Amino acid sequence: MHLTPREQEKLLIYVAANLAKDRKARGLKLNHPEAVAFITAAILEGIRDGRSVSDLMSRGATLLKKKDVMPGVAEMIPELQVEGTFPDGTKLVTVLANTGDRPIQVGSHCHFFEANRALRFDRERAYGFRLQVPAGTAVRFEPGEDKRVTLVSIGGNRVAYGINGLVNGRLDDPNVKAKAMTAAREQGFIQKKI
Repeated sequence: MHLTPREQEKLLIYVAANLAKDRKARGLKLNHPEAVAFITAAILEGIRDGRSVSDLMSRGATLLKKKDVMPGVAEMIPELQVEGTFPDGTKLVTVLANTGDRPIQVGSHCHFFEANRALRFDRERAYGFRLQVPAGTAVRFEPGEDKRVTLVSIGGNRVAYGINGLVNGRLDDPNVKAKAMTAAREQGFIQKKI
């Protein structure tokens, strides 16, 4: 059996989630990796079962309660992003916050990785994605507002130029991506790791 790196990751998540499920059933409180694996595996299985993005977003928030995890774990997971392949393409569901003092609008075809630096989200996970909104429309983020959005993989020839000058080239080129990550850190774009 030959597994791709992505399939290996999913298998590892599944194993960790089953361990977490067993521990939860025994009345043990889950630690951070167990809680993340538990929720992630449930969302991935929901994708496989054909559930919608909005259904999974709602369900994911109810899978564990604060009493199910060790002290401090709930605060360590302010957001959780899961990328999955739906019948209509790959999507990434995320929660964002506008940390700036002015409203920000992001257009439908903007490479979301390069969106305004005052938006707080996991930029590395958003690399190669755009908002899932109708062409020519935009999403507005008010100052201090947290908002859920759905991202979809950029199609076509997958080349990005401009916006904030972080990416200038083929999105699938590892060298272009590495330079973009370095530029994002150097230029003060928020890099949130979970």
